[in-house]
Amino acid sequence: MNWLNKEEGFNEINKLAKKHTPFLFITSFDSEKIFAQSLNNLDDNIFYKLEDWRNYPVEKRSKDFTFSKSPVDFSMYKKALDEVLEEICSGNTYLLNLTFKTPVETNYSLKEIFTYARAKFKLYFKDQFICFSPERFVEIEGNTIATYPMKGTIDANLPYAQETILADEKEMAEHVMIVDLMRNDLGIIGSEVKVEKFRYVEKIKAGKKELLQVSSKITAKLPSDWKNNLGTLLNQILPAGSISGTPKKSTVNIINHVEDYDRGFYTGVFGVFDGETLRSGVMIRFIEKEENSLVYKSGGGITIDSDAKSEYDELIDKIYLPF
Repeated sequence: MNWLNKEEGFNEINKLAKKHTPFLFITSFDSEKIFAQSLNNLDDNIFYKLEDWRNYPVEKRSKDFTFSKSPVDFSMYKKALDEVLEEICSGNTYLLNLTFKTPVETNYSLKEIFTYARAKFKLYFKDQFICFSPERFVEIEGNTIATYPMKGTIDANLPYAQETILADEKEMAEHVMIVDLMRNDLGIIGSEVKVEKFRYVEKIKAGKKELLQVSSKITAKLPSDWKNNLGTLLNQILPAGSISGTPKKSTVNIINHVEDYDRGFYTGVFGVFDGETLRSGVMIRFIEKEENSLVYKSGGGITIDSDAKSEYDELIDKIYLPF
């Protein structure tokens, strides 16, 4: 696969959007690999769903599935988390999204998991990787750009789950930091930045569990010629704040040092421009082929108040098939 490099990729997005050509784009976490292709010429082994935009038929699941996971050892997780806490104490980061890869086994193919997964944002790419993400990145309609950072997860079946997550000081601090970061990001490319909804709760299906996730909605006004330089605008606000951290530049450097693997397309973004409007999602809930086996990449936000055991449990909770 010939991926475009960062400069070529964002230039291609500029070119397609300027002509009002509908297209799909995919960026890796570091934006060093980019895919951008018009929907008319889209390779036939790429499938996407962005809310009610999709390019594949809906099918009902009929066969039972098996799924097992072999998470990283707690001591290894704690070692990485302690490194992050040291960086926080040194003032180099305030919030860092720490992630790991987990070998998983299932009797389903990537294509089958993609087809049956219930999620707002889904991508299947050439039997190499899939994501079934609950998280939007940005949407642009008219000249308004909106982003929906998601920070805070709890088992929906716990007593008083919604009250608990909204009252949790660590979760509140983490969410406020991400909202602040995303306000700043939108302020780089737009004006009249507003937090329209702060910390609203949505329920998502997570395998046998249901999770509550906390999000906010932030909007800004873009220049009326935004279609002429859509790639340039995206470049200025990537990577997504919710899956990197704050301050973004130094936090990404720490991630590259602390995490013991390459995120690749995990925590990148993908989106579709339909000629007038843009929808995009953050590539979390992500399964990838490595040789003949599958790995699932997951993580969570670390702040000064993080507890190693509960962060480790959250990492494992996020490894599921959403059937």
